[in-house]
Amino acid sequence: MHRRELGRSGLLVSALGLGCMGMSDFYGTGEEAESIATIHRAIELGVTFLDTADIYGLGNGRDGGRRTVLH
Repeated sequence: MHRRELGRSGLLVSALGLGCMGMSDFYGTGEEAESIATIHRAIELGVTFLDTADIYGLGNGRDGGRRTVLH
């Protein structure tokens, strides 16, 4: 997987990222198990750039994938 510097931070992330908004309730009820499996598979394939935001959870305890990655 190709890597790129994230801004001027010095952090290297994968050139391909995974957008996690579709894993939230933004577009209807999300499937948490499927979202977790998708994140795990992306990591297995070398994806290290996950696009998440606090608003994706909309206050219902979901966190746009961060909790999944940390476990």
